[in-house]
Amino acid sequence: MVRLLWGLDLGGTKIEGVIVDPAQSHRALVRLRLPTDRDRGYEHIVGQIKRLVEQLESASGLSRGSVIGIGTPGALERSTRRMKNCNTVSLNGRTLLDDLSAALGSEIRIANDANCFALAEATLGVARGRSVVFGVILGTGVGGGIVVHGRVLEGVHGIAGEWGHNPICGEKTPCYCGRLGCVETVISGPVLERWYLERSGENRLLPEIVALALGGDRAARATVERLHDKFGEAIAAVINLVDPDAIVIGGGVGTVETLHGNATRQAIRRHLFNPELRTELLRPLMGDSAGVFGAALLTSD
Repeated sequence: MVRLLWGLDLGGTKIEGVIVDPAQSHRALVRLRLPTDRDRGYEHIVGQIKRLVEQLESASGLSRGSVIGIGTPGALERSTRRMKNCNTVSLNGRTLLDDLSAALGSEIRIANDANCFALAEATLGVARGRSVVFGVILGTGVGGGIVVHGRVLEGVHGIAGEWGHNPICGEKTPCYCGRLGCVETVISGPVLERWYLERSGENRLLPEIVALALGGDRAARATVERLHDKFGEAIAAVINLVDPDAIVIGGGVGTVETLHGNATRQAIRRHLFNPELRTELLRPLMGDSAGVFGAALLTSD
């Protein structure tokens, strides 16, 4: 009998769950969502996860998997078995892995949500067949995940791929992590919108700024050029270290069309330790499905 894959994606506003047949792993047999209600605290979140698994069982007529994969904000500190770096702050310092295992009666495998995104795109999505893939989440925050030969690279601290907290040369904006000039403080969506506001006096969302740039608005053009330049500088550091075959750029900022074009590639080359750039810059294929499918794939071996 084929063992089905169970995966959950724990987001700030919703928790999504799927059951996947590995023979058709691009499609969910069952897919359900519940609100996270994170303001109600840690115990409530654990209860919502348990409730969603029970609803998946009811909808499918199946017993829950013996192994369940979960994509989470932040990361698991293996030495203490406690969560860290979560923007759902009630998770930080909590033994989520052990608590969910006890609540669900299943083995739980946890990975950062950006790692799940990268795994799904490298295994099922646009980067399928590439040996080394770096998956970028570029939106309200900045994160990333590394997949090598179909396996997520976690690292000894569980922070592999966290390029959003590398510094950018000359940048000094304070970051919530306590450091200055992190990538996230320079090219995340809200930061780019604020940078435009400071130069134009107008409050605009990033898609509007991009449209204005195409129309010749000087402040908008400067904002988009800053995105190209700073993204190129930041991602070149990743390429110099990891040298991936492909980079999949997801998240809201990742939808900026020109981010995948020549201006970005030129910016990367200025900082690349190689005379030419052969790394592919790809748009994600799986959209908002990537995280939950990646979580299910954590259980595939």
